[in-house]
Amino acid sequence: MTTRLPTEVPDGGWGWVIVLAAFLMSALVFGVIRSFGVFFVPFVEYFSEVSSSVSWITSMAVAIQQFFSPIASALSNYFGARPVVMMGAFLSSLGLMLACLATSLTHLYLSIGLLSGFGWALVFTPAVASVSRYFNKRRTLAMGMSFTGVGIGSFVFSPLFQYLIDEYMWRGALLIIAGMMLNLMVCGALIRPLTLKEDLVCAASAPSGRGASCCRGAGGMIFDLLDLTLLQHWPFLTLVLSITLINTGYFVPYVHFVAHARSIGFDEYEAAFLMSVAGVMDLIGRLLSGWFSDLRRMRLVHILMLWTSLTGVSLIAIPFGRTYSALMTISVAYGFCAGALTPVVFSLLPEIVGIGRIYGALGLLQMLESVGGLLGAPISGWLRDATGNYTASFVVAGTFLLLGSLVLFGIPSALSCSCLPPARLPRMEEDEEEEEKEEERKSMAVSNGSGLEARCLPIEPSNAASINSSVA
Repeated sequence: MTTRLPTEVPDGGWGWVIVLAAFLMSALVFGVIRSFGVFFVPFVEYFSEVSSSVSWITSMAVAIQQFFSPIASALSNYFGARPVVMMGAFLSSLGLMLACLATSLTHLYLSIGLLSGFGWALVFTPAVASVSRYFNKRRTLAMGMSFTGVGIGSFVFSPLFQYLIDEYMWRGALLIIAGMMLNLMVCGALIRPLTLKEDLVCAASAPSGRGASCCRGAGGMIFDLLDLTLLQHWPFLTLVLSITLINTGYFVPYVHFVAHARSIGFDEYEAAFLMSVAGVMDLIGRLLSGWFSDLRRMRLVHILMLWTSLTGVSLIAIPFGRTYSALMTISVAYGFCAGALTPVVFSLLPEIVGIGRIYGALGLLQMLESVGGLLGAPISGWLRDATGNYTASFVVAGTFLLLGSLVLFGIPSALSCSCLPPARLPRMEEDEEEEEKEEERKSMAVSNGSGLEARCLPIEPSNAASINSSVA
């Protein structure tokens, strides 16, 4: 059996193939989700339902994608990212395929919201974590390039979906999109497993041996796979609260911007083009934000505060744009700022928790922020039904983002302007000290001629939890 020895973060190499795969996956997951507002009016008209009820379709999909991210993280820790992503691709396609047979909104809730949402969770979380593991110095740029797929997807899919609806009705359009989702399986096959030295540091603290595994039971295994000790880490929880507030307002334009534009007199193609422009600016924002962040002229937390605040302001401005040129200007500003903040979030996370725990941290972050994704669009839809227009909807959505930027001040040293080294968890530091002591014992064994070769076994990625027993 071929073994993979632990390595340093490559910061390139096959990582650029991972970036390409993540680019396509982000386009096919969030590019589709962001463009799903095109289906909003056809669903309202066909099912004769109020806006708030139809809004639950997209909200459920986003919330399920985020809520089940810890499951994707645990499965990736156990089986590896590749098979998890490929299974997620199949489930997301199956959900959209079943949705084209829907006879009620409940059917759409279950097929798109639940099944496709769960499939997207299995795709997105391992993909983002894989990019983080392949890069260090250029991580934010790599993240930005990966997430540009969202902008390109939004630009291409909004008019494409409108065309498909006009030609094949909404059922035929969903069936074609289901076929597109199968391309995610190819992207998942490109993810190559990578064993890092940080993985050994994290695994060293786990009880070793079969006897220990039996004593701890399934509960202990689940606790380790989900990395629930992160729930005791204050900087991580502060970031989670901020992202949850941001998430509450972040997706509202992708559900209601097209409907708002149509409600004030613009036709469906003009309204869809506004989202396409936002998608292009989203792409540009992600690239420029990734490049600027990697220059380290500002701390990542400060950059995130800046982009979050500007995104909130642009959201509040949407209902006050009554002409097409004004809406186009706001769409440009919103798309750029909303795109710029995304790679910063996923680059700040490993700085807070350490790259060795990125799977667990990303899964928990996605799960906890799902509350915001679940409630955001329905709150916006309820405000629209209560007031008769979208003014309150966008103002409240923007306010959530401004609150999220304020919460970021709770991260330790957020008020400092110096570029401090990334924060690490106490458990990580203790494990590194233990690893150093183990290295000293190995060196002494070599000098005493005690046969280190017989004691040092090859490291299997699937057996990382038994490292201590292999070296003892």
